[in-house]
Amino acid sequence: MCGHCCSAPLLDQVPVSLIPCLDSKVTMEAGGLPLELWRMILAYLHLPDLGRCSLVCRAWYELILSLDSTRWRQLCLECTECRHPNWPNQPDVEPESWREAFKQHYLASKTWTKNALDLESSVCFSLFRRRRERRTLSVGPGHEFDSLGSALAMASLYDRIELFPGVYEEQGEIILKVPVEIVGHGKLGEVALLASIDQHCSTTRLCNLVFMPAWFSPFMFKTTSGHIQFDNCNFENGHIQVHGPGTCQVKFCTFKNTHVFLHNVPLCVLENCEFVGSENNSVTVEGHPSADKNWAYKYLLGLIKSSPSMLPTEDSDSLMSLDLESRDQAWSPRTCDIVIEGSQSPTSPAATSPKPGSKAGSQEAEVGSDGERVAQTPDSSDGGLSPSGEDEDEDQLTYRLSYQVQGPRPVLGGSFLGPPLPGASIQLPSCLVLNSLQQELQKDKEAMGLASSVQGCLIRKCLFRDGKGGVFVCSYGRAKMEGNIFRNLTYAVRCIHNSKIVMLRNDIHRCRASGIFLRLEGGGLIAGNNIYHNAEAGIDIRKKSNPLILCNQIHHGLRSGIVVLGNGKGIIRNNQIFSNKEAGIYILYHGNPVVSGNHIFKGRAAGIAVNENGKGLITENVIRENQWGGVDIRRGGVPVLRSNLICFGYSDGVVVGDEGKGLIEGNTIYANKGCGVWMMSSSLPHVTSNHVSYNGLYGVAVFSQKDGSGEFPGGHGAQENFSEDGDAILWEPELEKDDDPLRRPVTIALVESNSINHNGASGLYVQSSEALHVVTNVIHANGDRGITVAQSGQLTRVTNNSISCNRQSGVKVEAQCKVELRGNGIYDNRGHGIITKGDSTVVIENDIIGNRGSGLQLLPRSDTKVIKNRIHSFRAYGIAVRGRAKALVQENIIFQGKTSKTIFQQISNNRECILQNNKFLVFKKNKTSATNFSQHQSSVTQLLGPLNSDTSSSQWPSPLFVSQHPSP
Repeated sequence: MCGHCCSAPLLDQVPVSLIPCLDSKVTMEAGGLPLELWRMILAYLHLPDLGRCSLVCRAWYELILSLDSTRWRQLCLECTECRHPNWPNQPDVEPESWREAFKQHYLASKTWTKNALDLESSVCFSLFRRRRERRTLSVGPGHEFDSLGSALAMASLYDRIELFPGVYEEQGEIILKVPVEIVGHGKLGEVALLASIDQHCSTTRLCNLVFMPAWFSPFMFKTTSGHIQFDNCNFENGHIQVHGPGTCQVKFCTFKNTHVFLHNVPLCVLENCEFVGSENNSVTVEGHPSADKNWAYKYLLGLIKSSPSMLPTEDSDSLMSLDLESRDQAWSPRTCDIVIEGSQSPTSPAATSPKPGSKAGSQEAEVGSDGERVAQTPDSSDGGLSPSGEDEDEDQLTYRLSYQVQGPRPVLGGSFLGPPLPGASIQLPSCLVLNSLQQELQKDKEAMGLASSVQGCLIRKCLFRDGKGGVFVCSYGRAKMEGNIFRNLTYAVRCIHNSKIVMLRNDIHRCRASGIFLRLEGGGLIAGNNIYHNAEAGIDIRKKSNPLILCNQIHHGLRSGIVVLGNGKGIIRNNQIFSNKEAGIYILYHGNPVVSGNHIFKGRAAGIAVNENGKGLITENVIRENQWGGVDIRRGGVPVLRSNLICFGYSDGVVVGDEGKGLIEGNTIYANKGCGVWMMSSSLPHVTSNHVSYNGLYGVAVFSQKDGSGEFPGGHGAQENFSEDGDAILWEPELEKDDDPLRRPVTIALVESNSINHNGASGLYVQSSEALHVVTNVIHANGDRGITVAQSGQLTRVTNNSISCNRQSGVKVEAQCKVELRGNGIYDNRGHGIITKGDSTVVIENDIIGNRGSGLQLLPRSDTKVIKNRIHSFRAYGIAVRGRAKALVQENIIFQGKTSKTIFQQISNNRECILQNNKFLVFKKNKTSATNFSQHQSSVTQLLGPLNSDTSSSQWPSPLFVSQHPSP
């Protein structure tokens, strides 16, 4: 290379006979010279001499290796054919080994001559063998030739042509017919070549030159079948074109407003290059790699495999260190728990927002303005009323009936979620912990195959900056990009028309549009990249594109992190997506990705937004601390949302907006400052088997803008603008047949089998003009009522739920509501069991036991049917009728509390309240303190008809109407 020009004056003072006998460090020092002095002497050796010395013995070999930071570094930096090994991305960072870096460049610089070995068996090789030394032809003023063209006319196979400093302008196209090496003499920039070169030979190398296009053609260089190697060159304002089966190898080159066009190339390597100021694409890779391969293909492939791998290892798989001043430093790629920040729980009194119908100081009042009883005692440890807690007196224990309260279920791998205390942490189950890229590749053999493959164009350790486009891959093209930086471009990478890209550990930032753009069935692997501060989406997937997006960091974007639209697909797995201005992942216009195992946090909008008929399978993600809903579903969005942790949001956990649909199943929705689940007008979701707890407002809220003012508490219900592109309203996707078995048709919004507990307001709040089914839920220990139905234009069915230990009534039905309560267990609530003003309320086959107020309170102007219920209140009445309420009370079994209380209370003489075939049972205490129930004869018996014989409590089974259902 270049080291042969160095002098070594100190070697003249060392006896040559001394060198061979030095077979150990001891003999070196015994010979009279310490190791430090030997290193100083050897630092003057030429490169060939260093090689000879390393062959003396092992001690000398190790001594030569120890010169890495001195002589090897000097050789590497002084070489005019290469630059700093980490140029242009990290020129201030030293390589792990200067010797290894120098070796890699030396081997790469000889690739163009490898086919000389293939000529041994050819007829023309005899001509080559006669000339043992290549000729060097000098071009320049005062030298053998005055132009490149004249030197090429006299050149033979593998001759070296040196251009001395100056500007060389060729007036016609230069055709290379024999393999030659053209090298600029002196420093880079001293030799400028204005030419258009067409390579017709098998191989060529150009080094240390500044290329500019000739006046008659924009093409500076082109080849169709041979191999071209560029080292340490500058290209300005022109084009380079390589057609398959031609190959090229480019290293340490700068391209200023230059377009590299690769068409059907089987293999091309661009390494340690800088692309600046492009007016179009810097690199275009077009067409499927040619099946015909030239002689250089196998050598390039071997060189790639022998160079240090960019694939991650367990030791190296860490966050990229490029420009990370804006990164969320509290998050690591292997976070196993979530630390709770802030000073108070969102369900604490100071953090809970006012709720409709609530009154200041209502917890201290014995009876509210509407007759709703509220307990005076403070919360127990779990936020609810335990049936055997310390505040129960001996009489209550004596008169207690047999029933079972359904409490919270374990979540997150079998643990219970308690109140979110500041500084505490949530231990994540293994399915929610982020894996390293190496772990993901080991699990996914297809991904590992993509990451290891080399086909088409390999772009490695390059810098693309301050231009329009980076890399454009089209028409079945193949490209692999490793360790590059893309910055201040319009876009970094575009992949279209059935092309495939592999992107590993690139840094993409400050693009004026999307960072990575895929459309028209583009695909490939996008893994381990750092994508941030882009003006549009970090990754944009459209038109049936289907990439694998794995272990990336996508953050601080001015719009969404990832957007999937127009029948786009893709697998989005194990990424960190945070601090984006719009949704972390945005799915619309029939986009249908699989989103799993990601951590999506601290976004300024929704964590995931599904809009405009978007779909998607969204599973096992951690979605936390987002400004809007953790997941936002609107306008025909129909995702499957399953087994996610949605927590610590500054608004709601899940928002199902206007015409939103989808399956929301098995999620943990925890400690959001708004509601757990917020459902709005015309939405038809299926909300099932979720754990909704410790949210600041309602556990589940159902609101409708129809027939209402359109104003919701807490500023909810606004129609956020998620438009990702200016032409979104003009997008017309090609519709695909919807045969997804995961999405069964739902004609009525369904809230089923959820655990809704410890939320700041009601467990379920309904203010809707549409039908709703509430089935087999556990609604426990919420800060207001268990269920509040404030508006129900169509029938709301509440069936087979366990409603227990809530701070106020179990169920409250406001005026003009249509509600059916069937088969529910309503236990231990601190107000009434059920309180209703509704004009069409059916209460049938419920178990209403142990509530601190009346079992059932019927308010004036209500119209209620109470049929076949078991009702007991220890402190108040079984049924209380206030004012002129219309009621049919039929075939119920109603137990008396303490003997000083009556079973049934009717305040006014109301003939519209009809009682038929009920059983009123009173307490009797015998001498052995055994408690029996007997029928109570009173003034109401004339309305009841004949009663049967006494019925003891032991003859009544444990709760009849509480459904056992699995934990979500």
